[in-house]
Amino acid sequence: MGMAKLTPEQQTAVEQWAAAGANLNEVQQRLKAQFDLSMTYLDARLLMVDLDLKLKEKERAKEPVPAPAPVVGEGEAAAPGSGAVTVTLDELAIEGAMCSGKVTFSDGKIAGWYIDQQGRLGMKAPEPGYKPPEADVPVFQEELERVLAAAGL
Repeated sequence: MGMAKLTPEQQTAVEQWAAAGANLNEVQQRLKAQFDLSMTYLDARLLMVDLDLKLKEKERAKEPVPAPAPVVGEGEAAAPGSGAVTVTLDELAIEGAMCSGKVTFSDGKIAGWYIDQQGRLGMKAPEPGYKPPEADVPVFQEELERVLAAAGL
């Protein structure tokens, strides 16, 4: 069964609807309502191609990109070369973690990091109350992403 062929009258109607901004769905519905012409979505699409009509498809709602979690101290990133932040991955993750490793902050302190079964990032400070330099936090997160991606995690 070939493509639905339209009468000149129907074709003109479709062209007008398209020009008026109807989308494919609306064209389908109007063909059915006005001309009792049932058409599948695909037929209607092919018809548009056939008639060389550009439908004003409503902008597809783009998948909302989750905004990155606000990072403490953003906007005050360390100047390049001011003590690097390095991240390593443990061969064997610590107990109860999906993966773990070490991070050396720009102040030379080494902390342990781990990602728990719920996918939350945790940190084991080298000493009680230790806080890494604020500018290191975004760098650590980027490095961590890179290390995990390289390991296929």
